[in-house]
Amino acid sequence: MSIKKYMKKIKLPESRLFTAGILTLIVGIITAQSFLLKTKTFIPGEPAYTHYNNYVIFKQSFFHLIENKNLYELYPAEHFDYYKYSPTFSLFMAPLANLPDSVGLFLWNLLNVLVLYFALRRLPLSSNKTHLLMLGFVFLELLTSTQNSQSNALIAGLIIFAFTSLERKQIALASLFIVLTVFIKIFGLVAFALFMFYPNKLRAAVYTIGWTVLLAAFPLLVISVSQLSFLYQSWLHLLQNDHSASIGFSVAGWLYTWFHIDAKNAAVLIGALVFCLPFLKWKYYNDVQFKLFFLSSILLWIVIFNHKAESATFIIAVTGIAIWFFSQKRTLLNTILFGAAFIFTILSPTDLFPRSIRESFVIPYVLKAVPCILIWFKIMYDLLFFKPGSKLIPAGKTV
Repeated sequence: MSIKKYMKKIKLPESRLFTAGILTLIVGIITAQSFLLKTKTFIPGEPAYTHYNNYVIFKQSFFHLIENKNLYELYPAEHFDYYKYSPTFSLFMAPLANLPDSVGLFLWNLLNVLVLYFALRRLPLSSNKTHLLMLGFVFLELLTSTQNSQSNALIAGLIIFAFTSLERKQIALASLFIVLTVFIKIFGLVAFALFMFYPNKLRAAVYTIGWTVLLAAFPLLVISVSQLSFLYQSWLHLLQNDHSASIGFSVAGWLYTWFHIDAKNAAVLIGALVFCLPFLKWKYYNDVQFKLFFLSSILLWIVIFNHKAESATFIIAVTGIAIWFFSQKRTLLNTILFGAAFIFTILSPTDLFPRSIRESFVIPYVLKAVPCILIWFKIMYDLLFFKPGSKLIPAGKTV
């Protein structure tokens, strides 16, 4: 039996709640694992911290907020690394902060996983099987992000929810989703580009300003105006200093490690210019597939042009790849690129690649990022030379 026929015979669960239940069980296992693992050191000779250090950073930021402390200083007695999110996000952690870590971490991880899952299910793709295949493709990266108690799956899910809300003409909701991403991680700003493809831009701008003011002022429920002003200045100072710290798994990292070209700022500038080129294709603004491709480009752009991109960030990029690949009919080139992403982006950091290879080639040559970079340029090509309906999978048919 051919692989294609075999795939058609596979019976996948139809119930969204059933799949959500399986994901909840997996989150429970990952959370338990985080507590069972021994503490670890990030720098030799320095104190040891939990395997859910990121969650501890998020949780402790709430207590620092209500105690009028500077959120953006190091607190080595509590956790490793800086808190780099907004003061508003600190207050968002209030419902979890006073819970036992075992419960709070589980709910935090579950929030991230289920937001992304239900966002994917809301996309206008062809079938239940397509959605589940997408989930299968991103699954390992989702595990990586969850094991690091990161917020990246939440970011990806909110951006997708913004897209689907715009498709349903829910402008206020779409604006809220994007503004929320910005108050979690600043690179969510890129997702505002989605509004270019929809009418009522003035209305969207009003909603965006309203949500931004409301969320920016949200911490005033627990701190003073002067303290909030100080925190925003401190946050900006941290982000400015953080900008020059590294090049990460990014286009800048690829250029430097492969070609010895130090062009971090130039790479972002050129990337931004190329990113904007599809706006010239105004006659395709109403085409759903065109907009799906652009959504994919956003999810990839905010990772590959992020100088701080790390392994756990790639759930965002891999989600973009899944949307791009599964929203069209197969071509040989797309399949090769998709396979390269699965091997080098998803599998290369795992034990399937010997440690010597990971340390000698995968990490030094940022191989995790390379397929994402190539696919992003392919998406740009697809957008610039777009032919409506030529590759779209008809609704109701399986992949």
